[in-house]
Amino acid sequence: MGGGTVGRTLGARELNRASLARQFLLERAGRPVEEVVSHLAGLQAQTPHTWYVGLWSRVAGFDPGDVVEAMTARRLVRIAAMRSTIHLLTADDALFLRPLTQPALDRDLSGNFTHKKPLAGMDLEALVAAGREILEREPMTNKRLGELLAERWPDRKPASLAYAVRCLAPLVQVPPRGLWGRSGPIAHTTAEHWLGRPLDPAPSPERMVLRYLAAFGPASVMDVQKWCGLTRLGEVVDRMRGELVTFTDETGREVFDLPGAPRPDPDTPAPPRFLYDYDNVLISYAGRTRVVTDHVKRQNYDPHGPVPQFVLIDGFTGGDWRITGDKGSAVLTIRPFAPLTSADTEALTEEGLALLAFAEPRAESRDVRVTAPI
Repeated sequence: MGGGTVGRTLGARELNRASLARQFLLERAGRPVEEVVSHLAGLQAQTPHTWYVGLWSRVAGFDPGDVVEAMTARRLVRIAAMRSTIHLLTADDALFLRPLTQPALDRDLSGNFTHKKPLAGMDLEALVAAGREILEREPMTNKRLGELLAERWPDRKPASLAYAVRCLAPLVQVPPRGLWGRSGPIAHTTAEHWLGRPLDPAPSPERMVLRYLAAFGPASVMDVQKWCGLTRLGEVVDRMRGELVTFTDETGREVFDLPGAPRPDPDTPAPPRFLYDYDNVLISYAGRTRVVTDHVKRQNYDPHGPVPQFVLIDGFTGGDWRITGDKGSAVLTIRPFAPLTSADTEALTEEGLALLAFAEPRAESRDVRVTAPI
């Protein structure tokens, strides 16, 4: 089926169900975890472990040991890419997406007032070359990297020197950091050294857009830009119109999609799903209303506090959740934003007990508590 204009309007529920289908949140994927990570074009993974819940919610029979093995074998990596944030990517995608997203990391560095003045007048090319040489000898933390760089540039702040290398060189966080059930220092080396291959010398932005639409579409140009942190992608999408289908959303904004991609009926049942704090489906759209309801804004979550974790009910943010534990017990507390039906409560409890079994396998007792609406 070829591309071309379709023109009809997609309602919020149609966009919602399409997004859930692409994100494996309508039905878990019976596929290897690396294939799922590749299809999703990565997961935001700036925390050491919460993103494992994102994979558990998407992969049938998910075993975190599969991720541990793939990270240890260097087939999956955690690297700063989209929006200058740490993502879990396949090795191939790290080498492809990292150079494409360099402008977002450039903007991160140039707009960071903590580091801007200490780096003024620096020969950044020499700095990055020195940082690469150090990190390829031995993975190390930013603190130690800054200390060693400051031996050459003693008049500069060590933290600023290390941050510049972080933004300008493709650095991966090496295990054991990020391994399920384990911890370790936030140590880095270069992607090329860790993976034994160079970055893609000519990565295609058109291919990046296609990958995004496969995982998140239908979507607007602004949505794509929100996800990757780049600008001026309208020019790229315009060149691709012949291979895409085009719709409008309820605001009249043009949205694009792959011709054969799934767009389920808006009445397709959506089971409850637990999202982690930086879940892709929450932060990868400029137009968040396809998943995020007004109830979220009304909660006035503390912007300086923990990032809330949401549960999807009928495909939309229907409450938040957290796990607490003490002396061998694990309790999952779900706070809905609105009254629940008995069927919703039963489904949430069943899914919640499965989540507890995954997240707290050593707990002697597990309990799911659904509060009154908040």
